[in-house]
Amino acid sequence: MSAHSTAIGVSSKRGVWGGGNEPLKASYGKLMMWFFLLSDIFTFAAFLITYIAIRVSYPAYAGPATEFVGSNEYWPIPELVFDAIPFVHGVHAPLVFVGLMTFILIASSVTMVLAVEAGHRNDRNDVVKWMLWTLVGGITFLSCQAWEWNHFIHGSEGGAVLNYINGISQNVTETVFGANLLVNEYGPASFANLFFFITGFHGFHVTIGVILLFMVFYQAAVGVYDRRGHYEMVEKIGLYWHFVDLVWVFVFTLFYLI
Repeated sequence: MSAHSTAIGVSSKRGVWGGGNEPLKASYGKLMMWFFLLSDIFTFAAFLITYIAIRVSYPAYAGPATEFVGSNEYWPIPELVFDAIPFVHGVHAPLVFVGLMTFILIASSVTMVLAVEAGHRNDRNDVVKWMLWTLVGGITFLSCQAWEWNHFIHGSEGGAVLNYINGISQNVTETVFGANLLVNEYGPASFANLFFFITGFHGFHVTIGVILLFMVFYQAAVGVYDRRGHYEMVEKIGLYWHFVDLVWVFVFTLFYLI
């Protein structure tokens, strides 16, 4: 191979990486965030695949939805489990509240995009404004999820009569209210276990995200990024927040729609 062709080959490779410390024009910080998100994708994928495997092992409820009652024999109907609205008693509103939660989280992703765009323009005021709205969206989503957990744990007024094995391996038939890790009025115990674990794991990510959002909001407000001369940290936190939003789309689809 001639020296000229070798030089062309080296040059073409450097066109992708450039031979410096920013492969694909991504800084070290953004690259490490992508590596972290990739590992988290595998974790969430494993949890959701486990959910699907357990879900398909149970038959679906075959009767009319109006006659649905919780049972260990079949998987519950999501829209009949998650049908309550805060401060509104006795109203059947299938998935309305969780739909509102989802809208709030997706809207916070939009405001995060606007914050990143403002950071590219080094517009401190706009960054602070949109970061604040993103922070409000994250806190609101967590508050909604806390209420939903509380309602899921306490259950309906009537409960459901279930036969199950208690903690000392005895068959028990009794009226069950709400959900815990052993039994729940809505269906098999694994339904509640998966719900608490996967939505809780996602909620943990949102909580970490809210903490990071506040830190970035505060640093932007006091001018830290102006002194640095760039707002790259806003972009890195934006990657994390978009990931959290995207994961919720899959969680919402599997738990509430299927």
